[in-house]
Amino acid sequence: MQQQGQMKRQRLSSEEDNLNDDSREFKAERRPPLTRSHKITRDETGKHQLLLVLTGSIAVMKAPELVNELYEKIGKERLTIRIVTTENAEKLCRIQRLEFEDLIYEDRDEWSMWRERELRKWADSLLIAPLDANTMAKVANGLCDNLVTSIIRAWDLSKPCYFAPAMNTHMWENPLTMQHRNVLKSQLKFKEICPIQKELICGDAGVGAMASIGTIVSLIAALVKDQQAIRSIAEKA
Repeated sequence: MQQQGQMKRQRLSSEEDNLNDDSREFKAERRPPLTRSHKITRDETGKHQLLLVLTGSIAVMKAPELVNELYEKIGKERLTIRIVTTENAEKLCRIQRLEFEDLIYEDRDEWSMWRERELRKWADSLLIAPLDANTMAKVANGLCDNLVTSIIRAWDLSKPCYFAPAMNTHMWENPLTMQHRNVLKSQLKFKEICPIQKELICGDAGVGAMASIGTIVSLIAALVKDQQAIRSIAEKA
């Protein structure tokens, strides 16, 4: 029994190390806040413009893989991504720069730029992956105390929004979580990408882990395909 427990801890530690390896490409020196001179303009080449929101779940460490797989599956000629993070997401994987570093927005950018309005207009769709319990509760109760929640509160409900919850199993099973999910799905018409059952890094086993990268990417790829087909038909009409 003791040997099994030790093996489980070693496996979970190895999994966490792998996540940390994946997040290294995101680590860099902190850039200065963006100013009003930074313009957010829509792409006129027909690319789908996806706004990816990252919140403070441990699953945020999979963000590099998610971004890479989205581009791999859909293609950079058909998709452009901009990223918005919460403060807790930044703390977990220190997301400061990518090869497209100016496309990552943080809380400190909001007050100098009022980015929630510009990003809302820019995006064709919104993907919140992962969505932690804290941000879910804020959204369900109408709070908008940071850049992420301000964007979601101001979101154009005629545009698609997908959310992928990720949290501890006990949080997931809490009745308040069901209540908050219902608000997002029933009132806001957001589409849920359900979490999966697995052994979590904290050691708990059960539902709560973010859906697989493959599942998320497949849903967004289908959305992009459908929307671009509709746009093509409209242009020919």
